[in-house]
Amino acid sequence: MRALAPASIRPPFARYSHGIAIPADHRLVMTSGQLGISSDETIPAECEQQADLCFANIAAILAEDGMTLANIVRLNAYVTAREHMQGYMRSRDRHFQGMPPASTLVIVSGFTRPEFFVEIEAIAAAPEHG
Repeated sequence: MRALAPASIRPPFARYSHGIAIPADHRLVMTSGQLGISSDETIPAECEQQADLCFANIAAILAEDGMTLANIVRLNAYVTAREHMQGYMRSRDRHFQGMPPASTLVIVSGFTRPEFFVEIEAIAAAPEHG
């Protein structure tokens, strides 16, 4: 996989790739949006910690198909207010030290419960099983 960064357009605003090219011999996993809630129903009070839980949940889903967060090629993230953007981005940047995935961040009016500040969905790619 490789990042796509055309010189003819403005560089990304933050740590993400404009596009990711995926070779034909790769399989894909798409996750549903994950909220910042643990299996024991705990919901952190801060967006950054909720985002960490979202990424932990996504990692668990990807592990079911032998993938890790490093296989993520695209993120869609939704936060409930501008003040939550930085917490989400700090979490994202900690989890993606290598080639950053293509990414979209949208501010939404809310989720199913008011204590949720962020929801994240992902697309991951890895070589076909041998």
